[in-house]
Amino acid sequence: MQDYVTSALATLLVIADPIFLSALFLGLTQHLNTAQRREVALRGTIIAFCILLGAGLGGAKLLELLGISLSAFRIAGGLLLLSAAAEMVFDRRGQRQQDIATTAVSVDHVRNIAAFPLAIPLMAGPGGITAMILLAGRASGDWAKLTALYAVAGVVMLACYLSFLAAERISAALGITGRAVISRLLGIILAALAVQFVIDGVEILLT
Repeated sequence: MQDYVTSALATLLVIADPIFLSALFLGLTQHLNTAQRREVALRGTIIAFCILLGAGLGGAKLLELLGISLSAFRIAGGLLLLSAAAEMVFDRRGQRQQDIATTAVSVDHVRNIAAFPLAIPLMAGPGGITAMILLAGRASGDWAKLTALYAVAGVVMLACYLSFLAAERISAALGITGRAVISRLLGIILAALAVQFVIDGVEILLT
């Protein structure tokens, strides 16, 4: 159980990347006052958590309906996470997410920032959804592990929410260099976790 919880926490925390998201949040809400920022942060966090919860609860069943084995999804999901890790290490992720954020602000301004792009795809994007399905599959129907997984997802979303509230202070403390270094370190960790997902899937197929 401890290994499972640790793996789930590391995976979701690295994918969510609260510190990096805090910088994007600051840019998205720079024209809002403090109360509006808190409202956007809270709504975005709740929406993202619901998306991840839904992925964990019904993702595996959806795969069964589509005729996709969990092993195949583990391998595909691991490759997807590896791609996300490469974007972080080579600094392509930040530009892509910043482009998404900028587009959303120009099109819809303030009203739907919490839902898009904050909740999806920035907080609960393809990587997070994939990770939830894979981690739920590793629980093998053990409700204790599944409950722990949902609790971990809640903790990670709470970390994102708190980082949003402290966005200005985090940005000032880290600076451009600090954010770049942390993003690359997290990318390397995510790459290792992604490779482990692929290895798990291959091992199951070979047994």
